[in-house]
Amino acid sequence: MSATYWDGPVLRSVLGVVERSRHVRTSRDAVDRVAGWMAYEEFAFPRGGAAGEFDVGSNPDDIIDVTMLVGILNFAFTDFDTGRKFEADYKGQTWSDSLGMFACLHQALSNGVPLLDGEYLASVTRSDLDDIFRGNIEMPMLDERAEILNEAGAVLVDRYEGRFHRFVRTCAPAMYADGDGLMERLIAEFPRFDDTSTYHGADVHIHKLAQLGLWTLHMALHTSGEWSLKDLPMMTAFADYIVPVALEVMGIFEYTPELSTRISDGDMIERDSDEEIEIRAHTLYATALLTDAINALRPADLQVVIPQVDFRLWSKYHATFRPHHLTRTVMY
Repeated sequence: MSATYWDGPVLRSVLGVVERSRHVRTSRDAVDRVAGWMAYEEFAFPRGGAAGEFDVGSNPDDIIDVTMLVGILNFAFTDFDTGRKFEADYKGQTWSDSLGMFACLHQALSNGVPLLDGEYLASVTRSDLDDIFRGNIEMPMLDERAEILNEAGAVLVDRYEGRFHRFVRTCAPAMYADGDGLMERLIAEFPRFDDTSTYHGADVHIHKLAQLGLWTLHMALHTSGEWSLKDLPMMTAFADYIVPVALEVMGIFEYTPELSTRISDGDMIERDSDEEIEIRAHTLYATALLTDAINALRPADLQVVIPQVDFRLWSKYHATFRPHHLTRTVMY
């Protein structure tokens, strides 16, 4: 555990959960086994961020605004009653999960909907969002999405002339900077990013969407020199629904028979329950271990960061038919 991310507040906060877990276990032997073949794959650094699949132009301020909008809405794409994933048809393809959401946003932006304007976000309604997110099912949690956008839009109008890029440019370009880091400020000024749970009296900091937003922003802008994250090696995985599926399929995760059955049956795993917190804590822990093991087998000039390993797992399984745990939450 010599890598810098083990010293960060996120991974430090999950170690107590891992030590006390009763429902989820991470197999160190399986981590080493998977690393033994995954280390030799190509880990290309993803390009383009939120604009990777859909062109949003070259203006860095627009890219920041789009990236942060996607970050706010990047949660809950599976119907909690039927288990069906949200899909949308756009530009001759069917897009699933978060890509389906972004396809709808891109189409709306192309049609002139002012989604990057804080005043519009502050007043957007459930009906407006229902029109924007047209797919195979109703986008889950539309009421919550409208409320989140209203809250964020009000902050942008009140403090940052209605635009996310003005907020981002007032922050230090880092996760942590004595309170002025972009992730620290996101969590403090936009409550929807404060992804913290309590496990047996201890705070557990997951911060999935805040970290994912910064990773996406870094991917979109670092090559142009417009913006880059100064402490990228501190970033952890993005604890969601999909990466745990990959970890279980690979044998890294071991669930109790009871939890495994509940996941397979589509039972709701309550937000902030021991089971839910343990799944997410082990996601962060296991991906960090896997990154350590992969880097131990790779040369110094081909080392990877945790988000690259996370993307390798997510990209192969985000459209899978294998059931994932269901938790009704706006945090992932």
